[in-house]
Amino acid sequence: MARLSRSGELTSVWVPTAEQEAIRDLTRAREDMKAAERRARQHLNAFLLRHSKPYSGKSRWKAAHYRWLETVRFDSPIQQLVLQEYIENVREAERRVAGLEKQMRAALTEWSLLPVVEALIALRGVSLITAMTVLSELGDISRFDSPRQLMAYLGLVPSEHSSGGSRRQGGITRTGNGHVRRVLVESVWNYRYPARKTRIIQQRAERTSPVVQAIAWEAQKRLCGRYRRLAATGKVQQQVTTAVARELTGFLWAIAC
Repeated sequence: MARLSRSGELTSVWVPTAEQEAIRDLTRAREDMKAAERRARQHLNAFLLRHSKPYSGKSRWKAAHYRWLETVRFDSPIQQLVLQEYIENVREAERRVAGLEKQMRAALTEWSLLPVVEALIALRGVSLITAMTVLSELGDISRFDSPRQLMAYLGLVPSEHSSGGSRRQGGITRTGNGHVRRVLVESVWNYRYPARKTRIIQQRAERTSPVVQAIAWEAQKRLCGRYRRLAATGKVQQQVTTAVARELTGFLWAIAC
């Protein structure tokens, strides 16, 4: 098994098991289909905006939005056909994403890391998709000797530039696994709001040990406060989400280890 240096660099090559590699392929396929879904939606939106037919509702890609799409009419039969093709492209992309997510849930029941997945989703913002992505990409997180090593491995620590006697920190290094870094940053958006135990969060937590529940609640209190404090200083959104994602990584490590 791979070990890591203090800088977060691998000192030997970690090789995933066949089981882990299969789950990783499944999560990456779902990620690719999700990207295709986003592109299909963007193409449909661009077509409608080009013809001054924007959607004025609040929630896109819900039942109300699709009902509205059914009412959109063009004078040209050709343009009406184009609209329908764009809509069908979106629906097909959504079906593929849903199908892969169903396969992920089915594969999880037989996965040796199922208990760890269930523990990680006690954290606010960490969905089943996020937990499976993290563990399929990283494997046994206990191979990292500290949360700092894991943060460095994921490229979530600031880069350093030295010149003579001066030392300056820059943006994050963005080294390591970009798949995990992306899902963690997405998870952080859930910490924009005040800490509270919603029904869904509580149900997830109750399937775990008291220790995990305590860590998850402490994480929520700290990260919600951290998000608000950083946002209040006027930092750009990317800096805020990256900083909170770095701290979320530490709580992931604590639960997994």
